Amino acid sequence: MDNFILISGCSGGGKSTLLKALKARGHHVVEEPGRRIVEAEQASGGNALPWTDIEAFLHRALDLAIADHRAARRLSGPVFFDRGVVDAAVALRHVTGHPEAETLAGDYRYNRAVFLAPPWPDIFTSDEARRHGMDEAVAEYARLEAALPALGYDTHVLPKAPVDTRAEYLLSVLADAGPRPDEPAP
Repeated sequence: MDNFILISGCSGGGKSTLLKALKARGHHVVEEPGRRIVEAEQASGGNALPWTDIEAFLHRALDLAIADHRAARRLSGPVFFDRGVVDAAVALRHVTGHPEAETLAGDYRYNRAVFLAPPWPDIFTSDEARRHGMDEAVAEYARLEAALPALGYDTHVLPKAPVDTRAEYLLSVLADAGPRPDEPAP
């Protein structure tokens, strides 16, 4: 799906902030599945949390990312995803050894250009929904950085720059690849 733009990469690398900026510009955005799951599990007293039952958490993340992908098909114009099916599948493969990523990557595609938020210690913070440290975030980034090209994606590393600069970079890369996401195709 050429209009599905995946923003992936390091936890705490500024993905959610970038999505807020894109949403403020009028674009459709899909928030990160993991944060939504953590909030729901904490509110209900559930155990599908990364620090309690990582495998259950990742299965839920994968299911939610698939549901998001399907729901976004009803939207017109570009849709920007804060993580997606690929992220959840790569993490699940890392934890369980199951090769879901290869199968699901073919069924739930995004634009070939995927944007990676690199490790950025200056902005990384832990919080109630992100309890892991920078080392785990960097390892996660390395797995995604290796997996995405193997799954047929071209990765573009977001600059460590103010959010408006990041948004302009992302939109310019997409413009070079075809119609600009904020403009209708001719």
